[in-house]
Amino acid sequence: MSELPFIDTHVHFWDLKHPTLRWVWLEPDFVHPLMGDIDGLKRLRFTGADYLAQTRYTEVAKVIHVQAALGSPDPVDETVWLEEMADSTGVPHGIVAEAWLAKPDVEGQLERHAEHRRLRGIRDFGEGEYLEDPAWERGYALLEQFGLVCCLDSEADRFAKARALAERHPGVTLCLDHCGVPLERSEAYFDHWRTELRGLARAPNVVVKVSGLAMRDTAWTIDSIRPWVLECIDAFGPQRVVFATNWPVDSLFSDYGDVVRAYRAILAEFTMEEQAAMLAGNAERIFRI
Repeated sequence: MSELPFIDTHVHFWDLKHPTLRWVWLEPDFVHPLMGDIDGLKRLRFTGADYLAQTRYTEVAKVIHVQAALGSPDPVDETVWLEEMADSTGVPHGIVAEAWLAKPDVEGQLERHAEHRRLRGIRDFGEGEYLEDPAWERGYALLEQFGLVCCLDSEADRFAKARALAERHPGVTLCLDHCGVPLERSEAYFDHWRTELRGLARAPNVVVKVSGLAMRDTAWTIDSIRPWVLECIDAFGPQRVVFATNWPVDSLFSDYGDVVRAYRAILAEFTMEEQAAMLAGNAERIFRI
């Protein structure tokens, strides 16, 4: 019997030979602020064709690419490149692009992104405490008219600010990436993260992406990630949870199939309808793919 389909909502592609795009985090001297040494990841390219070769036996139905280029003169170039890749390989099915939300001309940038039919969301790391920056929030508000999801990397100490932002803009779906990037694996930290996560989940237009847990749990097991996964589901409910592999970043710690099988094992206690929603249906609805 075939497995339920899986939609991977967070993958990254790159090609360091691209004439205009730049991936600062993959340059030789870059040290990742969360993971430290990621030199094992720094290959010349990782494209849709590479992804398909690595995942052919894992029942991946669709793929969403989340902004990976960083430091490029024009972030729209990544969307153009990904659209061309999708036309030739079939992936990605959806694109979460970079846009500089605090810039005065961000509307024009969003309009150029939106010329490409697979655009589904925006990610912008911003500068400083951007969740409270009026200029950044002005750009964030524009996402509603474009029908775009905002994918947000935010740690637990900032969840209250993220919730306030979401409540001020109920027409924008805010997707919390990587379970909120839990930084520690202590009982005290888990309790703090859980309290803040439940507060954020009270905003009905916020969803959570279960992904990236290996970044701070490099020797992870199903049992070590299970509490974090189940707490996300308990806080948000099975209709506001999507899953992802953070591939190929998590290839530093995992085999692709192991990640997907771990998710399936943890979800086995839920009904088939709930599993189908969390593994694929919610992603199709939220990201319109």
